[in-house]
Amino acid sequence: MFNVFRRKPKRVLVLGLDCASPDLIFNQFKADLPTFSRLMSAGTWGELESSIPCITVPAWSSMLSSRDPGVLGVYGFRNRTDYSYKELGVANGDAIKVKRLWDYLPDKTSIILNVPQTFPARPLNGAMVTDFLTPNLDSAFTYPAALKTEVLRVVPEYAFDVKNFRTDDKERLLRDLYAMTDKQMKLVKHLLTVRDWDFFMHVNIGVDRVHHGFWRYHDPLHRLYTPGNPFEHVIRDYYKLMDTFAAELIAAAGDDTLILIVSDHGVARMDGGICINEWLWRNGWLTLKTPPPAGQITRFDDADIDWSQTKAWASGGYYGRVFLNVAGREPHGIIPAADYESVRHDLAAAIRSIPGDQGQPLNHQIYKPAEIYQQVNGIAPDLMVYFGELHWRAVGSFGHGQHFTLENDTGPDDANHAPQGMFILVDPSERGRGEVRGHQLMDIAPTLLTRMGIKPPAEMQGNMI
Repeated sequence: MFNVFRRKPKRVLVLGLDCASPDLIFNQFKADLPTFSRLMSAGTWGELESSIPCITVPAWSSMLSSRDPGVLGVYGFRNRTDYSYKELGVANGDAIKVKRLWDYLPDKTSIILNVPQTFPARPLNGAMVTDFLTPNLDSAFTYPAALKTEVLRVVPEYAFDVKNFRTDDKERLLRDLYAMTDKQMKLVKHLLTVRDWDFFMHVNIGVDRVHHGFWRYHDPLHRLYTPGNPFEHVIRDYYKLMDTFAAELIAAAGDDTLILIVSDHGVARMDGGICINEWLWRNGWLTLKTPPPAGQITRFDDADIDWSQTKAWASGGYYGRVFLNVAGREPHGIIPAADYESVRHDLAAAIRSIPGDQGQPLNHQIYKPAEIYQQVNGIAPDLMVYFGELHWRAVGSFGHGQHFTLENDTGPDDANHAPQGMFILVDPSERGRGEVRGHQLMDIAPTLLTRMGIKPPAEMQGNMI
């Protein structure tokens, strides 16, 4: 049911915090976050169920289009572009073929900064600076194109992300994280104050990077945690910075502005990785012509795979994407199409039983795309696997000598993602309802459109908050 407005907000301000944890904001750090606490007292807030997969790409696009990843045809940062076995393609903004929130606002001025999957910049009524997938400052990272001159005048060495955030050099990482954040905050505050706008949105990627880089120093349950370590409060301090940043933006926006603080997913400690391709190989689902020696880590794309004898392979990442080698679909497919479902069922059952490093059960969640999406566009994985309730990531390389590893093959990484993000909504036209439950990130776009006086289109899948 739509709200009966007492006074529609004149403007909408959205601060996205990639990977922000509901537990940290609502509980653990609450006393240190006066701005977020005040917003909670005045507004409506709660956990926000992420997309499946709960990954930056496609979660933000799912949130802002109110369409699930199957409709979007985006299943992660990298996706199959055809049925060959070649390396997966990166899903930047060109992969999104549906409208996002600002596309439904032709009569309102939008300023969109650092929202994932906006590179390359597309036309809109307003201004755009693209996201962390932007390759460099020479690329088409602004709309209009002339905005680039203003960006580089205000912030001459503007940064889209923290380079090489999977590193053992934590001092360097911390310096780079704050340098990037300072640059982005400077541009956000500049455009917020010098330009007219109706809808303003910025997504901070730093919360995600500080989790991946420093979670072991923060979480007593992490196997590598040491009490009293020099980085113990790095994550808390970064959240405090975001709280102060939010206060500055809110003060500049004015009292007649709807405020939304929102994350696309949460965070979970990483206990280790399941070497899914190594497990497939050792269990007869995948055949290597030349197996790599144990200890010689070999990327999947460099492995010598015998496709004529391979039934399944997988892609590593924060979740597992498993593909079947189907006759008539893949170039060297060997699974008869008539046997597809039975083979997929058997493989899912086998994966479900993969134990942890001590032989312990890990409670893997396994999804079949057609069962969880309204549509399945593009080329989806045949199975999508959350290993160990996302405390274990998927490792795609070979040479580990066993089906698990306690070291990430793409560099040091302390955290995975969790399915629960968060939101805090303060609407000047209504009294907040406090904590609410049961909302999913596709609820955000129709909620904001409605509060801006625009009827959400029928194709949106979300509900009202």
